[in-house]
Amino acid sequence: MPVPRGDLTRSAVLAALGTSGPLSRTDIARTLGVSPATVTQIVKDLLARGLVAEVEHRPSRGGRPAVLLGLVGSAGRALGAKVAADHVAVVDVRLDGQVRQSWEWPFDAMAADAPDRLVDLLRPLVEPAGDEAASDDDAAAPILGIGVGVPGAVDDQEAGAVDAPTLGWRRLALGARLRAALPAPVLVENDVNALAVAERLYGRGREHRNFLVVTIGRGVGAGLVVDGSVYRGAGGGAGEFGHFPVQPGGPRCSCGNTGCLEASVGQEALLRAAHEAGLDAPDATIFAAAGELFGRGVAGLINVMDPEIVIVLGEGTRAWEHWRPGFEPSLRAHLMPSRRGVPVVVESWDDTSWALGAAALVLATPYDASGATGGQGELVRARLGGALAGDLS
Repeated sequence: MPVPRGDLTRSAVLAALGTSGPLSRTDIARTLGVSPATVTQIVKDLLARGLVAEVEHRPSRGGRPAVLLGLVGSAGRALGAKVAADHVAVVDVRLDGQVRQSWEWPFDAMAADAPDRLVDLLRPLVEPAGDEAASDDDAAAPILGIGVGVPGAVDDQEAGAVDAPTLGWRRLALGARLRAALPAPVLVENDVNALAVAERLYGRGREHRNFLVVTIGRGVGAGLVVDGSVYRGAGGGAGEFGHFPVQPGGPRCSCGNTGCLEASVGQEALLRAAHEAGLDAPDATIFAAAGELFGRGVAGLINVMDPEIVIVLGEGTRAWEHWRPGFEPSLRAHLMPSRRGVPVVVESWDDTSWALGAAALVLATPYDASGATGGQGELVRARLGGALAGDLS
């Protein structure tokens, strides 16, 4: 979508590179709807600041090959932390999305001192030892901020007040407590929304402005990307797909209601069904029944949202061959005729994916013109490059 000249900033060019990958100056001008001369001036400044670099040449049909520009990964870093009930996973990620290091520690989210324990885990990573910084060029890059993903509703990324029934958190002022104790900007978000941000930056979402991220594993969730931005709802709770009612009189859910989708197809539900059947683990019949419910629910989301693509993520995808026989027929049978061609892509999964999503909250901030990150976003932009702090006013 063309960007009005008055709104064209260095951040707009960074956004084009951040969400599309390497582009030529001509590509950037076409994407932003401005003149090549204007882009050339902005790129010159970004090259001088060390935020972008010429990364490769693309063959042309005539004349000189086009020079492609890309982000300089070592220009900044972000920490991403995924908080679960029993552990915390953390990654250190470069500006270009490359994971430098990852960690995982046991964690008791139900403990009264859980926020303090999280601070204790993160502080040494924000303040690395001098010898590490001296021996690693990437480590010398500024930490732009810390992203935290949680399995619950978050009022907004800057304030970071969390309602997470699975963690026992009710209006926990997590963002404020972390910011008071850590020397870096902090952004807090629902973990599935964070995955949707990561897909927009580094995944299939680069090619689509309206898409749906659905997760299956310990719980069930959804991230709704509308016109290139994550839809959060009035209070930050949009996407609670796991609490869609599917079974009248069904099992009780962690939210307190009965018959929620998550209570029927989440990890605990599958293990409970296996136990009731006298099995050590869910079998094909159990997965097929869960897949049928899951497919029906996803079809409902597709019918309402009309996405270009659906991306399925989460720990449960490791067993997708067992989900598929129930999921696929149910999904297609419940779609409106006009939606039946919507592609559903199941992506591979590893333990760092949740934390990478959290880091993407920070890495996407310089490209966010919506102002969703508030004052913390301004601090991230200031750390990235001085005058960028005012670019998205």
